[in-house]
Amino acid sequence: MAVGIFDSGLGGLTVLDAVAKRLPDVPLVYMGDSAHAPYGVRTPDDIYDLTTKSTQRLFDAGCDLVILACNTASAAALRRMQEAWVPDGKRVLGVFVPLIEALTERQWGDNSPPREVDTKHVALFATPATVSSRAFQRELAFRAIGVDVEAQACGGVVDAIEEGDMILAEALVSSHVDALKRKMPEPDAAILGCTHYPLMAKEFQKALGAHVKVFSQAELVAESLADYLERRPEMVGPGTDSAFLTTGDPAQVSSRATQFLRRQITFDAA
Repeated sequence: MAVGIFDSGLGGLTVLDAVAKRLPDVPLVYMGDSAHAPYGVRTPDDIYDLTTKSTQRLFDAGCDLVILACNTASAAALRRMQEAWVPDGKRVLGVFVPLIEALTERQWGDNSPPREVDTKHVALFATPATVSSRAFQRELAFRAIGVDVEAQACGGVVDAIEEGDMILAEALVSSHVDALKRKMPEPDAAILGCTHYPLMAKEFQKALGAHVKVFSQAELVAESLADYLERRPEMVGPGTDSAFLTTGDPAQVSSRATQFLRRQITFDAA
């Protein structure tokens, strides 16, 4: 009855933590492709190949449903995977849609035509690959009209977080927010479009100002997953054990993951 959660590195642990709290009885298998992180500077074909390989590893671990808790993979690989790769009886879902549903105040699964919403100016902070894909703008257009999105590619932030250099990460966040504000001085809302970024949510909020509503993904994805499984209970796979898998060095990744979540996390080699 396991569900898989995939990320290019450790950022998806923010999603796993929220899902574990929301669905404590569901075994979760986490797959982090730390050997190839970060994905945000890779080509779409490279991201697709790496994502399908890791997703297959989660299918092999007894997961019928895999959440791509990686915005870059969701942006660059998900649609292609769903159209031509995902086997019958399996599902792969991304993390953009729950975020956009919350931003546009639509019910999960509301497929009515796009409409005007109160939020008019949105700042999107994401990896270079996510920004260049324009996947967020495409998904938003299905649900809302009249929303101006200004995207800022946040180079270096994921690397700094993965290395545990939070001082550098904070400096980079401040720099990227300043660059965004030069293009959009007064955003109504901000999207943290990478699952690493919730770890810097306070820094983003401080740099943006208290008046800007900052949307982060972990809790939104967890709630959406709970709703999805209530409607589709057959998508909980046959696996019975929780696990943490990595393509990187298990000892090193375990140490950093334990710092991330402030509880003991032990990774095994994928």
